[in-house]
Amino acid sequence: MTSSSRTIAFRALAGAAGVGTVVAAAAAIRHKRATRGLTLSTEVAPNELLRTPNLRPDVTEILTDDGATLYVRAYGPVDGDPIVLSHGWTCSTEYWYPQVNALADEYRVITYDQRGHGRSSVGSLPLGPDVLADDLSEVLKATVRDDKKAVLVGHSMGGMSIMAWAGRHPDEVKKYASAVLLASTACDRLIAETTVIPLPNRFPRVPVPVGRAVLSTPVPLVSSPVMTRALQYVSMSPNASRAEVQFCENIVRDCKPRIRGGWGAALSGLDIHEALDNLEVPTTVLVGSMDRLTPPVHARKLARVLDEAGHLERLIVLPGVGHMSSVESIDEFDKEIVRLRNL
Repeated sequence: MTSSSRTIAFRALAGAAGVGTVVAAAAAIRHKRATRGLTLSTEVAPNELLRTPNLRPDVTEILTDDGATLYVRAYGPVDGDPIVLSHGWTCSTEYWYPQVNALADEYRVITYDQRGHGRSSVGSLPLGPDVLADDLSEVLKATVRDDKKAVLVGHSMGGMSIMAWAGRHPDEVKKYASAVLLASTACDRLIAETTVIPLPNRFPRVPVPVGRAVLSTPVPLVSSPVMTRALQYVSMSPNASRAEVQFCENIVRDCKPRIRGGWGAALSGLDIHEALDNLEVPTTVLVGSMDRLTPPVHARKLARVLDEAGHLERLIVLPGVGHMSSVESIDEFDKEIVRLRNL
């Protein structure tokens, strides 16, 4: 792909920053699920994890003060240890199907559509980190029992939601969370650090006004071979399978262009680095080595700040994995969720 075509691909698919791809392994993987004191091991064909879960979810609709409705699904045993999954920009609860299929037999797996995404409405408040924080707070209040604490898992914008929540609701961190996984995410400099657009040496960074204009444009995403290739270039590694790319594409296309553009504009100037000071539970930072949207430089910064505060659990860099770490490397991703759940 030439430099020019890569730039075109980025513009056409700017909204893919939070989109999921799925399972990068080419053969069956060994998927391990750990319970309290017991590890179960089963062979699972990767593509099977992309299917709609057989488990019927409990559905909750939360009405916010500004009139938005947040759509929440909870899978698995009501008394199971909770895992709350927060998806990224342009995605929906469907993004987490691989984790639901892998974990919900044992755990209470809770997913929700971010404001304006999926079945959640947009409300009247300006889009931004405060809204992400307050919406997550409402989800936790509605779904996490008083006698339980949750592992919070955020991918891309979902990770930003967790950080913003910690900054805005510091009293809730230890009340609701036992541990956190921040995956393929960042707290600031989203445009400055992206490597999606290959630039000449004299332009080492994407100019912020240019990046903001690209991310905020509500471009319709029309299914085509070009769009599919562009999507893979922007948000996935070259190792992703056709099924994984198709899974990702289906989710992205369902995001309304107006919502994609609105959240793109809101995230383009994001700066929530101070919120990390309040994330006072064991926190793992995870990233793919081939992530173009939130490159490893972001993960290392998050890890450094958390380590200085004494709250870093681990920094994990997955080799050969793109932005969609939770689905390009399902087994490793889920192992870390389970490990955090069993701390």
